[in-house]
Amino acid sequence: MSTPLVVIIGRPNVGKSTLFNRLTKSKNAIVDDESGVTRDRHYGDVEWSGRTFQIIDTGGYVPNSPELFETAIREQVEIALDEADAILFVTDGRDGLTPVDEEIGSMLHSSSKPVLVLVNKLDNEKMGLDAAEFWNLAVGDVFDISASHGRNLGDTLDALLEKIDFEKFKEEEDPRLKISIVGRPNAGKSSLTNALLGAERSIVTDKPGTTRDSINSVLKYYGEEILLIDTAGLRKKSKVKENIEFYSNVRTLRAIAHSDIVVVMIDAQFGLEKQDQKIIDEAIQRRKGIILAVNKWDLMDKETNTARDFEIEMKDKLGSVSYLPVVFISAVTKQRITKVVELAKQIESERKKKISTSKLNEILLPDIQKTPPPATSTGKEVKIKYITQVGSKYPIFLFFANEVKYVPDSYRRFLEGLVRKYFGFIGVAITISLKNKNAKEEE
Repeated sequence: MSTPLVVIIGRPNVGKSTLFNRLTKSKNAIVDDESGVTRDRHYGDVEWSGRTFQIIDTGGYVPNSPELFETAIREQVEIALDEADAILFVTDGRDGLTPVDEEIGSMLHSSSKPVLVLVNKLDNEKMGLDAAEFWNLAVGDVFDISASHGRNLGDTLDALLEKIDFEKFKEEEDPRLKISIVGRPNAGKSSLTNALLGAERSIVTDKPGTTRDSINSVLKYYGEEILLIDTAGLRKKSKVKENIEFYSNVRTLRAIAHSDIVVVMIDAQFGLEKQDQKIIDEAIQRRKGIILAVNKWDLMDKETNTARDFEIEMKDKLGSVSYLPVVFISAVTKQRITKVVELAKQIESERKKKISTSKLNEILLPDIQKTPPPATSTGKEVKIKYITQVGSKYPIFLFFANEVKYVPDSYRRFLEGLVRKYFGFIGVAITISLKNKNAKEEE
């Protein structure tokens, strides 16, 4: 089942990122304490009343140049109108209705997408009266809120869920392997798709953001049908470079959600960059199989850049997620492109692999007993008694123990390392879950 996409829009400094953080229960621009994958995200999931939707914050895509603010906002509204299933239009109740708000409102008038107008920074009911003038926008229901305090957000989310038709997001299960090809603009995503299909199915130039449409294509590989999920660039040339990244992230978010295996295209000329790490993080969060495809390897000087050195440097940046396979390709010369498909099939097999409970306990418990979890602050010993694998979509390993709340994240990573040491799961994001030894096993 796919999930709806909600986009937060509005002029700068109205509290868009504060709202995003509140809804996703995250702290933006905070990096995880483990080395490697970055966690400063402008997109995430929101769960409310048993429903889940994806949300993206445009606050991180405003350019540094002040004169480009209004241009950027207009383009972001256009992208949101094209891509979003619903829009949260955030305004500042303390500033009142501004000309920029009115311009955004006029753009939203022509859309059939549901819009909620959120008048932010109104911390109490008396201040909430200042939201009345925003009804003049006439683009959707108006809610006076305080994103920083959470005021009226429950009512806002209730109204948002009523506006979204969740029935249309139900999909019949497609048994075919689904591979998404994602990456930064101009990394060669469409070139790889075209090379695999043997046809120019999308338009490619050397300028980022020029692919015209998102095309999901069927690749016939030795009699097997595989679905390739390509991601598109901007339909028209953007005047603001930040919006190329914004649009790319919107499409990437959806492509990852709909796929089994994510092929992250890395431009060999630039190496692993922050945006690549964000994409990898999203794929890990969604527990997808992952391949790192280093493209344009034919352009590299092999005397000064060896594949081994490149991979070591890249995996050093990835830290604890260094289990991802790397393949060096050229989409233009078709060098090793079939290796990508072979790896995808192998990783999908790994994702479905089941380890018997008896084998897990027989092999892992001796190592765990040699290196047990650290004792609690009161000196009580923490013992892992039992291990089993659950989960039908991706591997989940349950470790039953006492005092599980005292087990640190570092030891969870140790447990994950043990699972990978003995059972592989190359390219597969797995879940390590510690349960109270008296808890019932959950599927």
